[in-house]
Amino acid sequence: MESSDLVSVTEPLQSGLQSVTPGQAHWYAAHVCSRHEKQVARQLEERHVSCFLPVYRSVRRWKDRRKELDLVLFPGYVFVQLDLKERLRVLQVPSVVRFVSFNGYPAPLPDSEIESLINGLAKGLRAEPHPYLKVGHRVRVKYGPLAGTQGVLVRRKDKFRLVLSIDLIMRSVAVEVDEADVEPC
Repeated sequence: MESSDLVSVTEPLQSGLQSVTPGQAHWYAAHVCSRHEKQVARQLEERHVSCFLPVYRSVRRWKDRRKELDLVLFPGYVFVQLDLKERLRVLQVPSVVRFVSFNGYPAPLPDSEIESLINGLAKGLRAEPHPYLKVGHRVRVKYGPLAGTQGVLVRRKDKFRLVLSIDLIMRSVAVEVDEADVEPC
């Protein structure tokens, strides 16, 4: 990387993305080939690259049987935490296509969004994919493992769900919440 590239990487990014500081690890979304997410995550771990692949349990039914499967929460993406200088270690993994980028540079994800997701799933929070929503009532979680997280409140049957969106990759997940645990933003 040339010194002119380094200067432009450290400048704050537009549209609300956080700036990148050289020598500091941030979370990035690596776009991978369809249905290769688990394989890529395994290879990244073998290369000692910190990665996160959120999954959820789903029951699939066929004519003759039922099976519980671990499915990828964000199909086509694996989250990696690294310093930008080490991005080649990720791009050399087979089935990794590219990093989600902005103005030609990998765009860092807000650390708080990924950390909230990691903490919530680690504490047994049930999550499942949800269509990406931009409109609706934005709320903030007051209590529980997702305290401080903002999302869109929707209703499904008799339960409330909070839709958490990662704008950079235009994907969302829905988690069940108690109506009393959220407040308007």
